[in-house]
Amino acid sequence: MARKPSHVWSFRPGMRAGVLGWRGSTKAAERLKSAGAEIIALRRTDPVTAAEGVVVLAERIWPAFEHIDTSSGALGSAVRLTLDKLLPILIDAPADEKTRAKWLDRLRTAILEDGVDYLAPISDRFGEIAVFPALKNAHTDLDLDLIHRAWSDHEHYSHVPTATLTLSCLLEAGRFDDLLALLAVKKTRLWFDEKFAAEALLRQGREDDALARAEALLEGNQRPWDYGDIARFCESILEKQGRTEEAYRRFGLSSAAGNTWLAMWRDLVRRYRDRDPREVLLDLIARHGRRGKWFAAAKTAGYLDIALDCAADSEAAPATLIRAARDFSAKDPAFAVRVALYAIEHLLAGGGYEPSPLDIDEAVSQLMAASSRVGQGQWAIEEMRRMSEGQASENLMVRRLRDKLAAYEEEASRACG
Repeated sequence: MARKPSHVWSFRPGMRAGVLGWRGSTKAAERLKSAGAEIIALRRTDPVTAAEGVVVLAERIWPAFEHIDTSSGALGSAVRLTLDKLLPILIDAPADEKTRAKWLDRLRTAILEDGVDYLAPISDRFGEIAVFPALKNAHTDLDLDLIHRAWSDHEHYSHVPTATLTLSCLLEAGRFDDLLALLAVKKTRLWFDEKFAAEALLRQGREDDALARAEALLEGNQRPWDYGDIARFCESILEKQGRTEEAYRRFGLSSAAGNTWLAMWRDLVRRYRDRDPREVLLDLIARHGRRGKWFAAAKTAGYLDIALDCAADSEAAPATLIRAARDFSAKDPAFAVRVALYAIEHLLAGGGYEPSPLDIDEAVSQLMAASSRVGQGQWAIEEMRRMSEGQASENLMVRRLRDKLAAYEEEASRACG
């Protein structure tokens, strides 16, 4: 029978060894995205070849990216995101045991040669990728004794690149006792290893033991870098046990995730759909503090009374307040007036990131525009005059505000004359 020709992957030329230099992070991320799209597009019509594409890509990541500056962490995040999307293709592919065995050998080699642990997502799920019990056990036993010897030596640190994939295989093979015994000899306990032990306990129905093992990593004064993952694991156990309120209070509030305060609120509202979103916001503010930083979240969520309370805090960014005053000047001028006044107050107190006199100009302009809509123009001028009184004349922001007030008074005098 004629051998089926191998698939020609368009991404391969762009993932050659040493193809990208020190500043190639952005280009590398683009090539990862393109490769992922090519593999995903083939999944429906040829899932086994698509899975092969995941292996081909994994083999090329370290050689292609070896010389790139990774200090920002952006490329590492891009690799993880790509692999997280592609691994289900590899795991679910209807490949026979012989084909999968070859994939595993190639992936093991790529992991051994990986210089910065780009392929950690593959190691984490190696047991799932193995699929067949014989393959799980085979890859477990390859390095089990080596890892045990290395971890038993508490005087010298020895890194074993295949440790994580071995733990994954132990877990997926159901060899829970062997897994727990192996981790018992390790001197340090960190979540990237301990998650396998906690999951092993959970799969045996030992929910309380799993919870205790994970929660033990949260003890102490220092917050571990993977706090969110640990807290989410603990939270899921409590939710499974019907202890939803406890899950929310103990772990949900502290593990709200997002790049912004608003994103954190949205994350928690999505996870706890039965809770009042307003109360969730108030709970987050109480838990995390830094009230001024929550202004944009409260404003966007529509809780303007909470937003005003946040705006009064010294950490509220004047630039953010000024934009809000502009956006609400027509639809809620009373809110815009209060926000603009807080912006001026914070600027006079030295708040804001690299503030300039132009910020005062804009804040005053937005204040006067909004106050005129509610017939409070003169009151706004009096408030600004009060705020400037007793302030040091050498304060640039104070001088600028006084100049603006003098201009308004001159304009009002001309209008009366």
